[in-house]
Amino acid sequence: MTEIGEKIVKYGGELPQGVRLVAVSKFHPVEALREAYDAGQRIFGESRVQEIEVKHREMPADVQWHFIGHLQTNKVRQLVPYVTLIHSIDSQRLLECVDREARRIGRTVDVLLQLHVAQEATKFGLTPEECFALAESGAIERLANVRVCGVMGMATNTDDEAAIRREFRLIRHTFDELRQGIFAGKPWFTEVSMGMSDDYRIAIEEGSTLVRIGTSIFGARSY
Repeated sequence: MTEIGEKIVKYGGELPQGVRLVAVSKFHPVEALREAYDAGQRIFGESRVQEIEVKHREMPADVQWHFIGHLQTNKVRQLVPYVTLIHSIDSQRLLECVDREARRIGRTVDVLLQLHVAQEATKFGLTPEECFALAESGAIERLANVRVCGVMGMATNTDDEAAIRREFRLIRHTFDELRQGIFAGKPWFTEVSMGMSDDYRIAIEEGSTLVRIGTSIFGARSY
């Protein structure tokens, strides 16, 4: 088995029941994805629409493509025909755009609401308060071709484990509040996407269901 294949098996075996691995393959060649696929990986995370367009044509049809990067509204039409889950819905405008494009082609697209809890201002997302306001506005319930399945967030890039844990806990708390509120009785509202190569173990302890691991599997990216 290849080194990438061995890492896929390793990380897959480490994850507890109910937690899935998103192999973050952005900026890596299709050959590397195929090695991961041959080891059993089926969920791949990409952050650029142009790149995911090429890769989805070259990879097997049973691959699940998760879009994890910042999504511009003018790229939505290209993405919605084949994406499995969009992690990065950071505004009502983007949510409505995905709904409109999904309706145009007769699809329902699964999405996550991206939360901004980290200290870095460069990260995108809704604050928990903005997320609750969006949910309470009724805007989500009016959309028939998107299905909000949970939340996504990133912790601050720091060595302070207590701070990382606190931010993950806030993401999970926001999810729990939403699940008890507007999404009560919605069996598809199940996902908490948090945790990357450096902090996924903490994320799992704090309630993650999807961990996004790239560098530890595929190595340093070639930009």
